[in-house]
Amino acid sequence: MTIDQQTIDNVSQLDAEKRYQYLLDEVATHRQLWILVDEHGSVMLNTEDEDCVPVWPHQAFAEAWATGDWADCKAESISLNKWLSRWTNGLLDDELALVVFPVTEEDGLVLYPDEFDLDLQKANKRKK
Repeated sequence: MTIDQQTIDNVSQLDAEKRYQYLLDEVATHRQLWILVDEHGSVMLNTEDEDCVPVWPHQAFAEAWATGDWADCKAESISLNKWLSRWTNGLLDDELALVVFPVTEEDGLVLYPDEFDLDLQKANKRKK
């Protein structure tokens, strides 16, 4: 799915909580989310307390974030079914958190995979 620049600009200006809600709705609608990968696998970010995998609702947002040290990374989609069946447990096993929808000017929310999973499932039920 393509997304226009005006939407990218508008959504990028939302606060972290509103971007999170946007991501949940978009993932439930399009049944995929996006990560950045390099030759070593998924890009990781570090907070003071957590190692995190960043996620985005569209390829364009992931690619817009891939600058500087991450300029060589590419956006990769993960289907919602694959995320729910493999990624949540894998992240929990590896003791990793998520940073949801960071943008250039602002960090995303940091969540544990099981919290994110629960919110994704709720959003998915609302879309059915």
